[in-house]
Amino acid sequence: MSDSLDSVGKHAVFYAQALGAIPRALTHYRTETIRLIAEISMGSGALAVIGGTVVIVGFLTLFAGGTIAVQGYSSLGNIGVEALTGFFAAFINVRIAAPVISGIGLAATIGAGSTAQLGAMRVAEEIDALESMAIRPVPYLVGTRVLAGMIAIVPLYALAVIASFLASRFATVVIYGQSAGVYDHYFSTFLIPSDILWSFAQAIFMALAVMLIHTYYGFNAAGGPVGVGVAVGNAVRASLVAVVTVTLLISLAIYGTSGNFHLSG
Repeated sequence: MSDSLDSVGKHAVFYAQALGAIPRALTHYRTETIRLIAEISMGSGALAVIGGTVVIVGFLTLFAGGTIAVQGYSSLGNIGVEALTGFFAAFINVRIAAPVISGIGLAATIGAGSTAQLGAMRVAEEIDALESMAIRPVPYLVGTRVLAGMIAIVPLYALAVIASFLASRFATVVIYGQSAGVYDHYFSTFLIPSDILWSFAQAIFMALAVMLIHTYYGFNAAGGPVGVGVAVGNAVRASLVAVVTVTLLISLAIYGTSGNFHLSG
């Protein structure tokens, strides 16, 4: 029990230090932050073509949006209201699918990469070398990555939402042959602008949670290359739980009472 409480305290102290380091990262390490934003979004080296976060998140949400349309059209068709597939896409994509799928993509790309990078630096004693040169490692290594992740998530999530919308429309109109006018009518009727804004806020909180968790495990990795692998696995597991938890808490806070939605005939 004491070990668990000690671990929670270490997490809390590190997260507080990381959040406090963001202003210093913004003012003193702007070049490093910009470099990390480019690396996070598009990847680096040969991975820039197929491994950038923008590609991974885009494809994940693209196929998720298509799956929602397929399931929605088939399920609603069983009760004769397949015309409401546009409503289904506008409702599920914004509130559940796009945020959760984007969070999973962030954990598997940005998060895992940050843990591996920091863990490799820790076991190679590069972080200790920074401290010996009077460079504060938390602002330079952690603050810049947290800030870059929160900045990069905005255009990445915009792409994710657009991809899910396009995939849902394509599957419904082109594959199933529903009238484009019917789909667009119900989609635009039930797409609430405030839901999109809350969805972006949810994505930013997810990015913050993912980056804090992954940088903690990478910064405190130990045990050589094997320890780095263990740290990445633990970080991904914890960040996936955090993604779902953020979705639950924000959904309860925003839609827990009224739901911000009314369907009537």
